[in-house]
Amino acid sequence: MTQDHGHHHHPGRDADARLLLLSLAVILVFTALEIAVGIVADSLALLADAGHMLTDSVALVLAYAAYRMSERPGTSRMTYGFDRLKILVAYTNGLTVIAIALWISIEAVSRFLSPAPVLAGPMLVVATLGLAVNIVVFAILHGGDRDSLNMRGAILHVLGDLLGSVAAIAAALIILATGWLPADPVLSVLVALLLVRSAWQLIRESGLILLEASPPHVDRNDVARDIAGNIEGVADVHHMHVWTLDGRQLMATLHARLAPGVDAERTIGLIKARLDERHNIHHATVEVETGADCPDETRTRRRNGTAKW
Repeated sequence: MTQDHGHHHHPGRDADARLLLLSLAVILVFTALEIAVGIVADSLALLADAGHMLTDSVALVLAYAAYRMSERPGTSRMTYGFDRLKILVAYTNGLTVIAIALWISIEAVSRFLSPAPVLAGPMLVVATLGLAVNIVVFAILHGGDRDSLNMRGAILHVLGDLLGSVAAIAAALIILATGWLPADPVLSVLVALLLVRSAWQLIRESGLILLEASPPHVDRNDVARDIAGNIEGVADVHHMHVWTLDGRQLMATLHARLAPGVDAERTIGLIKARLDERHNIHHATVEVETGADCPDETRTRRRNGTAKW
């Protein structure tokens, strides 16, 4: 059995990490300013919005840390390295957004049933400043790799704040114009629903990677048929598994039954080359068999008492 241990560095990783760091700096500067002004003006609205911005800061810190941790080489225990940490952070960020959306919905229902006075003027000022900052941060992050689940998780948090600012501005204008207080909770629920939809997609995609499901664009049966049909000396391919470490790096393991007299080492090399060039699978473990029975299947039958010793 031969194994390819190579992992590939992605040039865009450093660029994405720098964008996250720049976005974090912008948010922290605005949050510090908001806290200072909120304390001086004794404005609960400003302090509450500053707290919301801090949750974005935490999400960006996690995403940045995931990029940096993923650069560390594998160890005797973490044999594949730390690339999957980015997927774990993306999954966590998706769950966090769901929790925030749930809290917004519960609070909105409470306020809708028992409307409270809203200082629409300060609310409009804070929401406008927040919108400006979130547009800047969103534009920065949007220049990164949007195929990266880690980056998408960070963008989702900022998008939530951006939509929240838009909703707050609209609600403030409605309240100033008509005095209709339920505008605030109604628009908040609409934003929460949009967030849940995006967060669920992120959770689903990252969760499937964590469960080592086959990537949606790869049919492992098609790959097995391609190898058996195009590599001379391969009688059939079975026990094939295809998964991805981080949404990009494809991995595979397979059993290849060889015809009598076939050079095993040469055939393994041809299989790996086919996987690399045709299917973009750069890391593969290939087990060759020359007998009629697969050893794994034989052991399974013996354990189940369906085969003779």
